[in-house]
Amino acid sequence: MNKVPMTVAGEARLRKELEQLKGEARPKVIADIAEAREHGDLKENAEYHAAREQQGFIEGRIKEIESKLSAAQVIDVQKLPRTGKVIFGVTVELINLGSDETVTYQIVGEDEAEIKAGKISVTSPIARALIGKEEGDVVVVNTPGGEVEYEIGGVEHR
Repeated sequence: MNKVPMTVAGEARLRKELEQLKGEARPKVIADIAEAREHGDLKENAEYHAAREQQGFIEGRIKEIESKLSAAQVIDVQKLPRTGKVIFGVTVELINLGSDETVTYQIVGEDEAEIKAGKISVTSPIARALIGKEEGDVVVVNTPGGEVEYEIGGVEHR
């Protein structure tokens, strides 16, 4: 099985969701199913069918999270030496050389990516172009709108 990189925060978030699903959501849906069964005929019982459907979603999500956690290679970027090199988990400040705009991204695992929060997937075109580069390097990223040149302004281990 291939290991999938994940940050410490990403693992913690998945573990918290798994705990919530197993500790709260699963028991609640089981109680909902039991209550709906008490109402009689299951063929025409919308509450029962809705609860069973919800149970399917919960069980599927539990399996998905457990699978992701079993394949995760958790990388704590704060324990790695600070070399100024772009690696998984670091936060990178980029200066767009065409517009002088500055953006900051953290390079995270695929499941953790959230562009609005400044987290990009390690498999994204920007991250792939940045990995292995150092502060001060100029990187060309192919985007749908054409090539964009960025200078790496800083690399932080947060």
